[in-house]
Amino acid sequence: MIEVELKGYANDKIFEKVRERFKFMRKETHEDIYYQHPCRDFSKTDEALRIRIKRFNGHFEAFLTYKGPKLDNMSKTRKEIEVPISDVDAYSDLLTSLGFKEVLTIVKVREKYYVEKGVTITLDEVEGLGKFIEIEKLIKDNENIEEEVKKLRKILEVLGVKKFERKSYLELLLEKLKKNGSEI
Repeated sequence: MIEVELKGYANDKIFEKVRERFKFMRKETHEDIYYQHPCRDFSKTDEALRIRIKRFNGHFEAFLTYKGPKLDNMSKTRKEIEVPISDVDAYSDLLTSLGFKEVLTIVKVREKYYVEKGVTITLDEVEGLGKFIEIEKLIKDNENIEEEVKKLRKILEVLGVKKFERKSYLELLLEKLKKNGSEI
């Protein structure tokens, strides 16, 4: 599947507009553990590999996710392969045994909203980074990416988003840590 996704910087006003206009689905806490490949630099190939732990309504889910390079110049659209996992520690051990190195863990609180069939908006409060809004739609192939990006961008602009961001939370947090002279 192709995940067509746009992300923008948000504030309380944008959060409130989303809460007023769209149907609340659920609130989740995400712990995303990112890994670096032993033989290629994901920061140069624009790829990502993570284990995501989701907690919501007393429920727990975990996924191993690969994200391929971005497919266009305006959005965060990319191929995504996601596999449910039941034992986070075992998968983490498997990855490190194969030479993958844990890079960073990102924690965020996410509110998820239904926009229309196949389209969701999330309001993210990311530890160390602040508030963001994401809108996404899954599509089967990359023929309609440009059209879908324009449609999703318009929704975010109507909500008041003025500044968009193509970098992942991982990239943004690594940049911030580097700028502040912090070790990873």
